Amino acid sequence: MASLNVGNLGEYLREQRRTAQLSLRQLAEAAGVSNPYLSQIERGLRKPSAEVLQQVAKALRISAETLYVRAGILDEKEQDELETRAVILADPSINERQKQVLLQIYDSFRKENAADAAAGQAAAGPDATPPSS
Repeated sequence: MASLNVGNLGEYLREQRRTAQLSLRQLAEAAGVSNPYLSQIERGLRKPSAEVLQQVAKALRISAETLYVRAGILDEKEQDELETRAVILADPSINERQKQVLLQIYDSFRKENAADAAAGQAAAGPDATPPSS
């Protein structure tokens, strides 16, 4: 799991709030959090929970997963997986059975690739550096 970088999160939230042309008070009200608390998050003084981040993301109309990555709650690989699943599930051109089959295939490929990577790492020895992706 990534380390918590609250300052980076706060800067990002402030940027998103300004892009959305919302005052701190307006965003706090829309997200259901107090104005001082949101201010502290933006200044990097508070570590918000995943629930608070989800409320703020909804109010800003941005991805909660993006905020989770910025806060160190979720790593980018996990975000990519969640986004892939969300796209499959949201596709109106395929039916529910087809969506489930696609997700099963996706999971099997991910497991196969993880097993291959683990086997390659084991063959390289314990001191080998894992490949970056």
